[in-house]
Amino acid sequence: MRLALELAERARGMTSPNPMVGAVVVRDGEIVGKGYHPKAGLPHAESYALDEAGERSRGATLYVALEPCCHWGRTPPCTVRLIKAGVARVVAAMIDPDRRVSGKGVVELKNAGLEVEVGILEREAKKLNEAYVHWHKTGLPFIILKIASTLDGKIATAAGESKWLTSEESRSLVHSLRSQVDAVLVGIGTVLADDPKLTARISRGEESRTPKRVILDTNARLPLSANLVEDGQAETIAVVSDLAPGSRIEALRRSGLEVIVIPAGQDGRVDLGEALKELGRREILSLLVEGGAKINSSFLKADRYNKIYWFLSPAIMGGDGLSAVDAVGTRRLKELKRLVIEDVKRVGPDILVESYPAA
Repeated sequence: MRLALELAERARGMTSPNPMVGAVVVRDGEIVGKGYHPKAGLPHAESYALDEAGERSRGATLYVALEPCCHWGRTPPCTVRLIKAGVARVVAAMIDPDRRVSGKGVVELKNAGLEVEVGILEREAKKLNEAYVHWHKTGLPFIILKIASTLDGKIATAAGESKWLTSEESRSLVHSLRSQVDAVLVGIGTVLADDPKLTARISRGEESRTPKRVILDTNARLPLSANLVEDGQAETIAVVSDLAPGSRIEALRRSGLEVIVIPAGQDGRVDLGEALKELGRREILSLLVEGGAKINSSFLKADRYNKIYWFLSPAIMGGDGLSAVDAVGTRRLKELKRLVIEDVKRVGPDILVESYPAA
């Protein structure tokens, strides 16, 4: 099963809206076939593993990172393929949260006489496909906050200088993170200050994947000369409020952007919850938020985050600098945004802290 999960990992960032899945066929204690799902629309992991195993699939055990599918989608049902191949036993790490499957695949295999076991390395499998699981349960993107700051939590000097607080190694890792998600989100303040491209400058063999780019822009202030409008390197979505001038909305649409109009919240800004629902409807399963202090505080205050990557540069700026997070409404200690640290590692001279919200 560990091998199946390792195989699945090879396609990280390439399979959405499908999950990452690896499969291993074992016959008489020997691995006779293995494979992984490389991309939506291509065969599933089980098919590649069974193709490699050939006739040795008969009477074999298949280890797979996710319950085999039992419905017709872009590809035929894996359950049918497993039954026809004569596999005797299937061991799945977890049940597929997709309602079209969700235990039905297990039932179909058992009804055909196969032995089925579920739950081996389940925690690892759920973490591997955490965005896929979250989206199928909630319809919302799995939100990752990416913050880069000094040790004392500053992201820019009083004069607005922020390039570069962290190292080249950290910036390279951020490009890798972008290539693994469906979309990257920033606020209009970041666009006006930095004019970013938000591309993933990383190549995967012959393919290079750049996520969609989302701008939270309440009043549709996005300049038509901005890189996110002009470069054409990826699909760009502007999320504006219904208070934005209609002429600005139409100008953005004529420039080729998709514009989502969301009712303004009580604070006069785009209603974050409604915006995320719209992104979820567009099959954006994972969303990397790379905003400044206002965007960070908006997501934290609304408890709209599922994971945080915090890059810490070994430097101290002091009270004159701009903090990574604005006010989030914590007046008492019991209101702190408590986190569970999953991992801490060195990235060049920097430290990367990976954490999740405490339950």
